[in-house]
Amino acid sequence: MDGTILLADDDRAIRTVLSQALTRAGCRVRATGSVNTLWRWIEEGEGDVVVTDVMMPDGDGLDLLPAIRRKRPDLPVIVMSAQNTVMTAIRAAEAGAYEYLPKPFDLKEVLEQVRKGLGQRDRSEERPAIGDPAHENLPLIGRSPAMQEVYRIMARLMNTNLSVMINGESGTGKELVARALHNFGARKNGPFVALNMAAIPRELIESELFGHEKGAFTGAADRHKGRFEAAAGGTLFLDEIGDMPADAQTRLLRVLQEGEFTRIGGREVIPANVRIIAATHQDLRALINEGRFREDLFYRLNVVPVRLPPLRERLEDIPDLARAFLKRAESEGLPRKSISSTALEALKQQNWTGNVRELENLMRRLAVLCPDEVISEGAVHEELAARPSSAMTPSAGESERIGQAIETHLERYFALHGDDLPPPGLYDRILREVEMPLIALALSATRGNQVRTAELLGINRNTLRKKIRELDIPVTRGKKLV
Repeated sequence: MDGTILLADDDRAIRTVLSQALTRAGCRVRATGSVNTLWRWIEEGEGDVVVTDVMMPDGDGLDLLPAIRRKRPDLPVIVMSAQNTVMTAIRAAEAGAYEYLPKPFDLKEVLEQVRKGLGQRDRSEERPAIGDPAHENLPLIGRSPAMQEVYRIMARLMNTNLSVMINGESGTGKELVARALHNFGARKNGPFVALNMAAIPRELIESELFGHEKGAFTGAADRHKGRFEAAAGGTLFLDEIGDMPADAQTRLLRVLQEGEFTRIGGREVIPANVRIIAATHQDLRALINEGRFREDLFYRLNVVPVRLPPLRERLEDIPDLARAFLKRAESEGLPRKSISSTALEALKQQNWTGNVRELENLMRRLAVLCPDEVISEGAVHEELAARPSSAMTPSAGESERIGQAIETHLERYFALHGDDLPPPGLYDRILREVEMPLIALALSATRGNQVRTAELLGINRNTLRKKIRELDIPVTRGKKLV
């Protein structure tokens, strides 16, 4: 390597190590522990690449980046930071950093990024600001190496229109990543529209995606705009994309290829002005081999893959996550709680099959049920022992029998009407018939505890309250009816 490196870090040991390594690699190095000195060198036209820490005694290295871009837009800046949050990575990318490296760093990686910076010094792309860089409402939480890699990929994707495929187990936070890519990206002023393929009847997915015209099919009483139209100018998040039926896959592929679509039963050509972010917990390559997912659609969606690690691969993030969930619960009106260090260690010993979502549900229960202000190790063990085990989860065969019972009920329902169709609104009526006993039985099983009921059903507590009001379901505290 040949070039002058301006190195700024308030840690003398880091300056020494990096200076020696860069010098051995053939570079000339000027090192300082001061932001002001670094800026003076830059103003004087020195340096071919900058390597800077974020927090230094006389300032913030990130605050220099806009001035560097105005003064010397071709000067690559590599940012290092021990503040390893997603917002640090986003701030670095939005401010125009050539690369962001979390501490502790890999020395070989620093040298490789410096080498690339020396070979690629032109960076003229303009990036919009993301607002207040100091806000603390982080969309993602965690400082583990596994999450640092996610942050780095996200920071590079923020202001692109590339399709993204997020892969991760249930409960890892796939929609949080999708929302962060939207909220901090170039399309942040547009809508964020989500559609879960597993939650929509297969025969309705095309209509939900692309809309339909009045009279396009039986029951289409009015024109319906689909999610593509609703997301125009913004982001369309397609969750559980592996559950998309074959016909809808074919049509989605055509839309991605042509950049336009028509509503079902319509002729008007509508531009598909959306960024697609897809997510799945399934192995799409295995589905391709089984003939259940189109390979050409996979490559259209999987332009940039993002793998979200399960909680068992980022156990060091559990203390930050647990405290954040307790604070979030407090902001929602639950009792204020803190958690002991031994309790946090107990949490790190668990097998989190439900990942971050399971941990959040546990912290909410502890916030409600633990009588002490500080959650102890004993309270954690007690609540963990009471959580539902895998033995309580319906098997695949039991789920199939439930589906068969519902199907039989619907067959009888249609048979009652003979050759005539049932009155309009069938979907809402059947959904109500299923929801009412499901919520009533769940409330009974938890003795009217709405926090536990929401956790058992896997829905938000506000959603549960709304359903109780809409369906007029009685709630009796402390009494189990079944």
